[in-house]
Parts: sequence; structure tokens; C-alpha cells
Amino acid sequence: MMTSSPAQPAPGPAERRGTGGRRPTLRADLRAAVPDGLVALVVTGAVFALLYVRIRAGTSATVSVMPFMADAGTFWMYFLSQAFGWSALLWAWITVVLGLLLSGPRPSWLPGRRLERLHRTTSLNTIALIVAHALLFGAELVRDDTAVGTAFVETFVPGGYVSGTGRIAIPIGQAALYLAIPLGLLFYVRHRLGPKTWRVLHRFVIAVYALSVWHTLLYGTNVWYDGWFRTAIWLLQLPIAALLLVRLVRPARRSEELRGPRTGSLAGWVLRLSGRLAVVGVIVALVGVVLSGHDGGRVPPDDTTASHEPS
Repeated sequence: MMTSSPAQPAPGPAERRGTGGRRPTLRADLRAAVPDGLVALVVTGAVFALLYVRIRAGTSATVSVMPFMADAGTFWMYFLSQAFGWSALLWAWITVVLGLLLSGPRPSWLPGRRLERLHRTTSLNTIALIVAHALLFGAELVRDDTAVGTAFVETFVPGGYVSGTGRIAIPIGQAALYLAIPLGLLFYVRHRLGPKTWRVLHRFVIAVYALSVWHTLLYGTNVWYDGWFRTAIWLLQLPIAALLLVRLVRPARRSEELRGPRTGSLAGWVLRLSGRLAVVGVIVALVGVVLSGHDGGRVPPDDTTASHEPS
């Protein structure tokens, strides 16, 4: 979604390829991603500390879902996996927001080239954080006396995890992981794919983000029950929905504008109109969830002495 505004002069070869006239490479972006990655690790550490303290204090919904996990020292790897999952979701949010800011017309004061590199590095770090989240989940299964092969299947093979909500939530998370890797790396071979094919494929990144949020709301025991923490997740989706609507209303290309059905393909016009109406519907639903504080999620049980979900 990193496209140039049609209102601006056409970029020259050097500007199209990046600083110094060279096409951005994966190796260069991996080096540039190190500072951003260090920040992500610091954030992950802070989230882990917060989760650990809440578990020890008995204030985390995780203890209500799985009371045996009140032993924070034993299950520290599970909580670290959760911390990586939360930081991965935050970095995914950042990179999607940057992508939407950079796509289509944008104000001249927005530092496009710098934000484009940040968009790429946050994307790479999002993939790394998701992988770390999954690996630590698998490692926790092994620590809990699951065979390595079985733990691998339950963590990385769709349908391999057959307990509780994980039967649905884990395949959704796996779909996000397996789509994020190729879609995130396609940027570096877009010159082979062609700009049109790359743009079409890159737009599916928003689906990866939606899958990530869905996975979190289904399986994030910290937000298992309705409450302010869960509502905050929905609140953070409003800027993305609003930016997506702006992107659809003011597209980068004239061919994507919503003109009358008689000026072009009727099917294309219906598709573009449906996309805009769908985003408006999402915004209305998000506002409703934020105002009500309820999204149809679980209600805390009166008795939290029994385990409700396996690890």
C-alpha cells in the first residue's frame, strides 16, 4: 500500500527505488530494523512484567480461566509467549497505520521516505514477534511434558490443537502467521511480480491484521472476559477503520474512484461501493462496542475455582 499520490509530481527512478537510487533490499532493511526491534523487545519485557505482576496479584483474567496458572514462576514461558503476542499485535497495528498513511494522497509535510522505511522495518519485526510468540507457546507445551513432535503439530499445523477454544483460535493465528510472512516479504520481489500484482497481494495485509485481532480476542486469556482491556482493543481499531475509509474515498488512482456505474464496469462499481459501505458498517459496529463495552464475549463466571480452559 506504499503508493505515490497522483497529486504530486511523478517520482524519478532514484526516488522510486529509495535513498541513493538503490532499490530497498531485505538485507538493508533487516539492518535498519535492529533499533525498532530493540524497542519491541523492551516493550515485550514491560508487557511480560505487567502480566507477571497481575498473575501474582490474582487480578488477571488468566487466573480465572486457568486457576492453576497462578503459579507464575512455573508458567513464566507461557506469559512470555503472551507478551510477545501482545507486542506483535501492537507492531502490526503500527505497520498497518503507517501503510494506510502512506497509501493514496497525503500531505506534503508527511515524511514519506522515512515513514516508508519505518513501515517496512515494523513489518519485519511484526513477523519476528509473531514467530517468537508461536515458538514460546510450543516451548511451553514441551515444558508441560508434551512431546516435541506433538508440540510442533499443535503449534504450527492447522487442526493439530484439539482442546477447547484453541481448536478455532490457534488455526486463525496460524493463518495470520503463514500469510504475514509471504505478504510481508513480497515487497522485496515486487519488481519481478509487477506493480499491479504486488499491490493486489499487498492489500491482503489488512486481512492478516484482522486475523491477528480475532485470534487475540478469542484466545487471549488476559482479555477473555468483557471489560475495559477488551474494549481498549476495539477502540484501537477505530483509527485503522477511519484511515481505510479515507483511503477508499480518496484512492491513489483515478481508476479506483467511485464514479457513476455508467462510466465504467458495473461490477467494478458495485465492488468499490460495497467496500466503502462495509467499512462504514465496521466503524458503526466498533463505535457500538466501545460505547457499550460489550462485544458478545464471555461473562466472568461466579465460580473461578475450576479450570475452564487447558493451556
